[in-house]
Amino acid sequence: MKVYNNIEDINAELKRLNLHRQIAWEEMKGLRHEVKEDLSPYNWVNTALSAAKKYGVLYLIRKILR
Repeated sequence: MKVYNNIEDINAELKRLNLHRQIAWEEMKGLRHEVKEDLSPYNWVNTALSAAKKYGVLYLIRKILR
């Protein structure tokens, strides 16, 4: 537990904690935006197409090598 000697120390600590809270809030807003983009249908289609390409190429290679 931190011991404060005067009101200025308390106010400085409160200001520091408030700044930490604001920074954390802005980081959460940024993460929300990233999650929103990741869950968009356009990204799902891109992910599905890239997976289909990868497995399609592997399937063709297996067919050729057999």
